[in-house]
Amino acid sequence: MRVGKSQSRILWKMNIQVSSFWQSMLYSGCPEDDELVCKYLNHIMGLLDRLSGLLGLKKKEVHVLCLGLDNSGKTTIINKLKPSNAQSQDIVPTIGFSIEKFKSSSLSFTVFDMSGQGRYRNLWEHYYKEGQAIIFVIDSSDRLRMVVAKEELDTMLNHPELQTSIYDIKHRRIPILFFANKMDLRDAVTSVKVSQLLCLENIKDKPWHICASDAIKGEGLQEGVDWLQEKTIQSDPGCEDMRR
Repeated sequence: MRVGKSQSRILWKMNIQVSSFWQSMLYSGCPEDDELVCKYLNHIMGLLDRLSGLLGLKKKEVHVLCLGLDNSGKTTIINKLKPSNAQSQDIVPTIGFSIEKFKSSSLSFTVFDMSGQGRYRNLWEHYYKEGQAIIFVIDSSDRLRMVVAKEELDTMLNHPELQTSIYDIKHRRIPILFFANKMDLRDAVTSVKVSQLLCLENIKDKPWHICASDAIKGEGLQEGVDWLQEKTIQSDPGCEDMRR
């Protein structure tokens, strides 16, 4: 469904007018009515929120897990995907996890940036059930730890909670986007070689895609996000209108 500028403007005005009216009632000096006013305000704003979604003015939110070993470039990739005015200038290693947001043309992504340090990797499994898509980042220049990355990937793919979450959402297959990152470094191997080292061809029950990337320059990131958006929409019945 496409929405013209006039429809967008009308809905925006409705939102402002309704909000202003009920907020003026809320602070009108009648504290005994505050609870009732809040109830109606939340109800009306909820209806406007749903209307925004139906008209295509609000992007559908998708929960994404961003996984990978420490120093692979996960946080740098997520930072680069955010609007330029929201990007951080100084990137520091993630402790535990952080939550970030970025948008594509059709979806709003809420990303759980999980620390890849050894003592924090056991936290990953607690978020598998919430994930609707996965971004797995590999340092393509770190051949020594490629084996460790494969072990963590295999552990994730075989984790019972991840399998349960797939069945809970009507057997939908969770798309996995791999970033073979740091392709600008001299020791980096190709994305094809990374795919072979991780044995990605053995993943049969989930759609996956691998992109060569340079997180600092942003190269390869948009290709990956476009793929992730397409596969997420295809796998989510709630996104049916976005396919048209």
